[in-house]
Amino acid sequence: MQTAGPVAVMQPRADLDSMAYGQPYSAPQPVVADGGGAIGALRNSFASAPAPMPVGYAAPMAVPVRNGASYHLDAGDKLRVVVYGQEGLTNSYSIDAGGSITMPLIGAVPARGRTTAGLAGEIAARLRNGYIREPSVAVEIEAYRPFFILGEVTAPGQYPYVPNMTVESAVAIAGGFSPRAKRDMVTITHTENGGSMRAVVPLGTPLNPGDTVFVGERWF
Repeated sequence: MQTAGPVAVMQPRADLDSMAYGQPYSAPQPVVADGGGAIGALRNSFASAPAPMPVGYAAPMAVPVRNGASYHLDAGDKLRVVVYGQEGLTNSYSIDAGGSITMPLIGAVPARGRTTAGLAGEIAARLRNGYIREPSVAVEIEAYRPFFILGEVTAPGQYPYVPNMTVESAVAIAGGFSPRAKRDMVTITHTENGGSMRAVVPLGTPLNPGDTVFVGERWF
């Protein structure tokens, strides 16, 4: 499922790829990947953590959903970078595990924690430093980093994130609750800027890119 993300343009333009190439760009569809080491590590993290408090005692999870201009980039996000008039620089770039994208001429550019506007400004500044006199740069999110869903669902794993998702829609994407699911014990773990928070939440809670959803098991 491909969903357009926020766009940061250093200079107003009508369409990114039509300006760069004269024709629109068609992004590839994201691939759903199940299992793997990341899934195992997350599952072990939940298994070793203390049991969550009942819903009535859980504090509200103050995690803003930022899918607009204030969204902070992180590893796993895929970006479309357009440098107007420079076909060799205009391309799709994925943010690597170190939090950077690597571009011709200027090499690694830190992206983690930046907005699309901030990253566009940094790329323009580096290009201006001895490469292009007046670079015009635009950055858009081509695909958000995936979310994880574990525990008592039909198909736990890693799935592409879609803006405006909720815990309930994440469960639906994973095939729904298993027969043993404790539906009032759904936990979200949200990580940002090196820190993480975890809370039991209702099904209507919004989901962010990179979040982990864990559905607990009932014992009776």
